[in-house]
Amino acid sequence: MHKLQSQGLHHITMMGADRQTSIDFWEGVLGMPFIFEQPNLDDPDQGHLYFDPGDGRLITIFTNEARTAPDHAAEQSTGMLHHVAFSVSQSMYSQLVERLDARGIKHSGEKDRGFMNSIYFRDPLGMLIELASYRFEPPAVHTHADVLMAAHKVRVEAGDKAIGDKHLAIAIEQLSATRASLSD
Repeated sequence: MHKLQSQGLHHITMMGADRQTSIDFWEGVLGMPFIFEQPNLDDPDQGHLYFDPGDGRLITIFTNEARTAPDHAAEQSTGMLHHVAFSVSQSMYSQLVERLDARGIKHSGEKDRGFMNSIYFRDPLGMLIELASYRFEPPAVHTHADVLMAAHKVRVEAGDKAIGDKHLAIAIEQLSATRASLSD
C-alpha cells in the first residue's frame, strides 16, 4: 500500500479571538506580514486571516468578533497542541529576551537544546510559542533535517543522551564529504 507522502508543512490554522487581537500578535509582535483575509469557507461567522511566518508558507487564524482571549493557558493534554515553534536567526535570537521584556511579555528565558537555542512565551490566547534558532547551518544541498538525522546516529553510536555540538560537527563533516572533489 502506498504512503500519503507529504512534501512539507502547508499551513497551520489556529482558533483566534477577535480580528485585531490576531493582527496585533501575529504581525505586531512576531512580525509576520498579514497577507490576506476572507471568510472561513466552512463557517461564514468566522474570519480567516493569513500570515506569512517568513518562509512563504502560511499561518492562518480563524477569528470571530464575539470571542475574547481566555484568562488561562491553553490546555496541553493528550492529543492537544503543546506549542508552535518559529525559526529566528541567531542575531534575532540574541535580542529576544530584551525585546520580550520591553513588551512586558513573560518568557522562559534562554533554553539550550543542544542543537538549537529557544525561548518560550504565551500568545494572548494562552498558546505556548517557541522562538528557536539552530546553532548550525547545513552544508550545501542538505537540510537541517539531514544534519539532525546524521547527528542522531553519531550521538547514539557515542552513547550520549542528546545531540550536541560535537555530534553536529561530525554529521556536517560526514555530509560534506559526500560532495564531489577533484582530488578524489
